[in-house]
Amino acid sequence: MEKFKPNKRKIHRKVTAISAIPLLITILSGTIYSFLQPLGVDAFWLIKWHTGNFGIINLQPFYSIFLGIASIISVISGVRLLQKKP
Repeated sequence: MEKFKPNKRKIHRKVTAISAIPLLITILSGTIYSFLQPLGVDAFWLIKWHTGNFGIINLQPFYSIFLGIASIISVISGVRLLQKKP
């Protein structure tokens, strides 16, 4: 019966791995755009990536919702891993 009990660490790793790539894209595209804007470089495609529009695949309607929910789940599962068992 112990085999079927979900391992908290495995769940945390999977959620974090799934949300890591979109979070990294969002962070990098926003940071690079903010550095290029004062230099007069118009890189509007970075804002599109930042909001989830990847050209052929447009995830804008639910991209920020996914990032928010995935971040909240990652934080909650990480905090639960730090809690000591009673």
